[in-house]
Amino acid sequence: MKTYELTIDHELCWGCKTCEVACKQENRSADGIKLISVSEEEPQIVDGKLDFRYKVIVCRHCDDPPCAAVCPDEAIGKRDDGIVVMDYEICTGCRFCIDACPYDAIAFDEDERIARKCNLCHHRVDQGLIPACADNVCLAHCIHFADSNTDEN
Repeated sequence: MKTYELTIDHELCWGCKTCEVACKQENRSADGIKLISVSEEEPQIVDGKLDFRYKVIVCRHCDDPPCAAVCPDEAIGKRDDGIVVMDYEICTGCRFCIDACPYDAIAFDEDERIARKCNLCHHRVDQGLIPACADNVCLAHCIHFADSNTDEN
């Protein structure tokens, strides 16, 4: 059985945010809702030069997802392939998952009054495609998607 994972090399990221755009276009998320986001950390002086660092914030599809454990409505579940998905039809907007997420990767949709998270473009994965953020849009080539049981990460 395949077990998928998204890996990110934060050292390579230069903050172009094309992953954000690709995700937004693919998932048609509401204004203000980001299922993946890039944040800029404080610039630092490294070897006498100004160094900028970026952090990609996205659901890490945990082995034992704390967001699923706290959801009273069982709206979040882990598929056999490792993808942690949220059923938006079941979510009641209690926000417990938002508080439980160690990666700050779940957003609250004020208009719909529900939580939203990266579902790893499972609709694409089920068709043999890769998630939109990893589909050759990352200019720095720092986002990769693969079967974690192989060495092709």
